[in-house]
Amino acid sequence: MDDTLLAFWLPFATFTVVMSITPGPNNLMLLASGALYGFRRTVPHLLGVAGGFGIMLALFCLGLAQAFEQVPGLRELLRWVGIAYLGWLAWKLLGAGAPGAAGASRPLGWLDAAVFQWVNPKAWMMALTAVSTFIAPHARDWLGDAAIAVLVSALLNLACVSLWAGCGAAMRRLLGDARHRLAFNGVMAVLTALTAIGMAR
Repeated sequence: MDDTLLAFWLPFATFTVVMSITPGPNNLMLLASGALYGFRRTVPHLLGVAGGFGIMLALFCLGLAQAFEQVPGLRELLRWVGIAYLGWLAWKLLGAGAPGAAGASRPLGWLDAAVFQWVNPKAWMMALTAVSTFIAPHARDWLGDAAIAVLVSALLNLACVSLWAGCGAAMRRLLGDARHRLAFNGVMAVLTALTAIGMAR
């Protein structure tokens, strides 16, 4: 048990936390959502990120990763869809109104956030690495260990991305000021656009 803990679970948990808490498309979107809509209205988005990634990891554990590796064009298509979506999101952020303003856009729902994981290269890399580096070499009971890994990953991911949404929500009061809102939306739009550009390389 100690060998399994040191060789598999602790490194896997560390990898999951590092990948989940570092900046990426999900976290930038959640930071903006927390600031624009508040933490409570961002909860479906949070659950969609964690749940969507959990579903992706589960399917990869069941062999979907190998199937996608045999169709490299599909991964490339998904990457460009993700780039286009982030470009559109950056544009929308530039014109976002005051928090709670009439006619303001709505936060992402669970399904939207879950589906986004399939065009998010960071999620792809995280899932592929989790299966190839941690789960496949060290799992003793494949289905049992894979199921636990999916649950652990989803919970740790949820905790990490919640911090980003919480930070955004903490800035929400500042965004009532038009100047602060314009500056925040501009910074978030630039960061989102830079993320899309980075994905295109």
